[in-house]
Amino acid sequence: MDRTVPRTGSEEIELYIRTYYSLLRSTADVQIRTLEEVHTSMGSALHPDARNPQPDFSAFIYSSLRLPPCMPEVDRVILGQSQDIFRRRGFGDVERWDLVVARARRRHSYFDGRNTLACYIASRSDIDDILPILTAFQIEWNKMHLMLRGEQTLAFLESPVDDDSGLAVFAEGVGMDLDGIQRLRSVWGDQFWPLMRAISRGNKRIKVRLLAGSLNDYRKATQLWWERVIVAEPSLLERPVYFVSSNTHSLVNLLTGFALRHEPELIKFMSETSQADLLTEWRDIEDHQVRASRENFLYYAMKRYAGSETSDHVAREMAQAELEAGIRRIPSEHIFDMEAQVIDLSKIQAGRVDPRLAAEPIHELAQSDALIVNIDYPLGMAAYLVLAYLATRVGDLRGVYILGKSATLNGVIGDVLIPSVIFDEQSQNTYLFDNCFKARDVDRDLMYGTVLDNQKGVSVRGTFLQTPRYMDVFYREGYTDIEMEAGPYLSAVYELARPKRYPDNEIVDLHGQPPDIGILHYASDTPLSKGLNLGAGTLSYYGMDPTYACSLAVLRRIIRTEVGRLAGQPAPVDLPVLDQPSGQ
Repeated sequence: MDRTVPRTGSEEIELYIRTYYSLLRSTADVQIRTLEEVHTSMGSALHPDARNPQPDFSAFIYSSLRLPPCMPEVDRVILGQSQDIFRRRGFGDVERWDLVVARARRRHSYFDGRNTLACYIASRSDIDDILPILTAFQIEWNKMHLMLRGEQTLAFLESPVDDDSGLAVFAEGVGMDLDGIQRLRSVWGDQFWPLMRAISRGNKRIKVRLLAGSLNDYRKATQLWWERVIVAEPSLLERPVYFVSSNTHSLVNLLTGFALRHEPELIKFMSETSQADLLTEWRDIEDHQVRASRENFLYYAMKRYAGSETSDHVAREMAQAELEAGIRRIPSEHIFDMEAQVIDLSKIQAGRVDPRLAAEPIHELAQSDALIVNIDYPLGMAAYLVLAYLATRVGDLRGVYILGKSATLNGVIGDVLIPSVIFDEQSQNTYLFDNCFKARDVDRDLMYGTVLDNQKGVSVRGTFLQTPRYMDVFYREGYTDIEMEAGPYLSAVYELARPKRYPDNEIVDLHGQPPDIGILHYASDTPLSKGLNLGAGTLSYYGMDPTYACSLAVLRRIIRTEVGRLAGQPAPVDLPVLDQPSGQ
């Protein structure tokens, strides 16, 4: 069988990847500047103005949000898989350093307070992510440094005028684009002027060292992660499991209904002056001035409330509500950052779930012995390592359901993409499979976007590792859904049904193969429309709309599949759409 796969246009990307992997074999620190030329020659779609003397603010904002806020002080980055590896390589207990968190990337990172950042990594996909991000950050930092060295600029930065007129004067004085400066000011907030002063003081010269990079090292880290989960919930070894890769908030919110029962408290919180934007949106929803889900909005408001200074009691009450709903959180420690949640289906309380689930036969789950294992979605090849190992350590894997962000080449931000074909750059395989989800499963709960099923997806190696020419090849060959995890997950699924390791560079037909498979992607980026993405920061309230529409579809599928299993049905049965209370 012939196939057309998106290869043309990837030569520059392959050269870049080969370059940094060959450098990282060194036992000495590697200078990021040795990657700058091959990085700029690649012509990344996320860094189109790398060679332009003017700053590429979009690339700098994107990379800075995926690095910890201590980066102005960092000139050395150490990468390893576990606490033990850092200790054995002479860095001591890095977890005694300061824990630092990036706004738009989950990764356990620790700063020594001077100049060194230690990062835990889960697979080679972390390398494909971190190296281009560091390179883009350094390139743009150094371009701005050249423009901030003047004596008048240095004097202004000592006592800046922190308003719109001050920003305009600053931008004109240093010759930078005012719109870019305003966006950078919005993202960095109170740290904007300290950042400008740090950039003005000197060039950035980052060094990187990879402490261990074999496949065996990554497998050991995965085993350590899963052993912690098994210790917390030993029954996983023998009970049926539905595996979900999504996030740590949506399933929990839908199954506990905690925020919905605290609506008066949330309205009081929104009435505070600092939350005026929330209150205005809430009133518009209640007055039917906007088409939105009040449940989704309350979940978003609860996230803000839980992080406020007036909500000390909320964390305790939420934890209790989760235990009563059969939900157990298991954080990761001493390795990569990936929380797991174990959900006992028999303990879900029908009277407390989100009203959009009220019509489902939840009461029939009382006799179930099955569990949901929900993990905070991993990056790239970590997906393969996690699912391949997990599947050997649970009783019976009944379903695999993947929910995550992607870029779309034919839709808009907020759309939901449901693929039935995935080309995987890691294995070079084209996977054909039965996606258990159809447009109707998600469309009923989606307020803003469009559901596009029967799509073709590409699992790429990294966000920076894409060029306009490469994406044009995707588009012309019918691939419109770009993300990083579906291909690695399907490689693991292959090994659940076949007696050998997943192949390379083949058409792999998974139709009719167990377990039940469902993949849902919500569009957070439109790379063919420059600058339009949710990926520049964290998800807003509007970004939660497709997240919850997809999460509802996943929970309905699991509930109905498990009820069918308890009734003796040999396979999942697609039930008709049920009437239910409106979420609008």
